[in-house]
Amino acid sequence: MGKGGGCVPSKKKHPSSAEEAARHRGSTTTTITNNAPIVADEEINETPSVTVDSTNTQSVTATLKIFIVFYSMYGHVEKLAKRMKKGVDGVQGVEAVIYRVPETLPADVLENMKAPPKDPEVPEIQAAELAEADGLLFGFPTRYGCMAAQMKAFFDSTGQLWKEQTLAGKPAGFFVSTGTQGGGQETTAWLLMNHVIAS
Repeated sequence: MGKGGGCVPSKKKHPSSAEEAARHRGSTTTTITNNAPIVADEEINETPSVTVDSTNTQSVTATLKIFIVFYSMYGHVEKLAKRMKKGVDGVQGVEAVIYRVPETLPADVLENMKAPPKDPEVPEIQAAELAEADGLLFGFPTRYGCMAAQMKAFFDSTGQLWKEQTLAGKPAGFFVSTGTQGGGQETTAWLLMNHVIAS
């Protein structure tokens, strides 16, 4: 977090220095990933012959993992998180995983507040698990222009990750929800910048 370059690889492929040098010389370059020998003569206009050992060829498709970490007391932010997951999963090569932060209120208090039960399908996340993500999205409700206390408690638990700079360079974003228009969304977003940009 903090030194992001985006969570999705660019579609523009920058030429490697070998390709660029070949373009300046007016010749072509063949790139082989298996370090197979290339037999070619630049002065003869022939197709280079390449020997490739097919037993070493592997097809690897990398999948970026985006963790969507949220807190939702009444389910509104959870609905947003599930919509975010649907959008992220729609990008080829990217997979979203949803997590909820630990609840800090006792069950009897939640019952008195008429909070619905938590979805058992959504696992709780611990701070150390953030290191496994390629990118992070955080969602939470606004409480008086700040994030909910449960999310703040979760961020407070990431101290060791901050100390070791484990999350440095991971792109991060967030989404918030309020009960009214102008209910503090902008203030909440602004205050969260301290958590995702701090070095």
